[in-house]
Amino acid sequence: MAKKVKSDYISTGLVAQNRRAHFDYLIEEKFVAGLELTGTEVKSLRLGHANINDAFGIEKDGELYISNMFIAEYANKGYASHAEKRDRKLLLKHKEIIDIINALARKGATLVAIRLFFNDKGLAKLELGLGRGKKIYDKREAVKDRDWQRQKGRIMAHLE
Repeated sequence: MAKKVKSDYISTGLVAQNRRAHFDYLIEEKFVAGLELTGTEVKSLRLGHANINDAFGIEKDGELYISNMFIAEYANKGYASHAEKRDRKLLLKHKEIIDIINALARKGATLVAIRLFFNDKGLAKLELGLGRGKKIYDKREAVKDRDWQRQKGRIMAHLE
């Protein structure tokens, strides 16, 4: 196996994204939150070892947590390690937390992880979407619209 070099680490940019979020949910509002992480979690994220496809937000004691987010164990961990799937605290402004908790109280509302990235300062951030689940007929409509846009692009490219 090849040894990791400095260029293999992610200092800024995308770590993981949930491509099905916009297909399965009608996203009404987006938020960007910080994450409360341990050292080995950050090192594992820098290697790109994360999965947020099943991640969702929950409320506990007036605070928001992201649940079911997978961050792989860091290989060179030494004695300290972390649980791969644990609830991680979301760092948001108080007003945003209250708005999200009130929205989650409505029937059918869900807080879904959209993408995990490092910002320009090198801090781990999670983009969250507040939305409600789509019905099957909504998904069919989305597929139909996507196919039409693709076909329209091909026709326009052929005319030029």
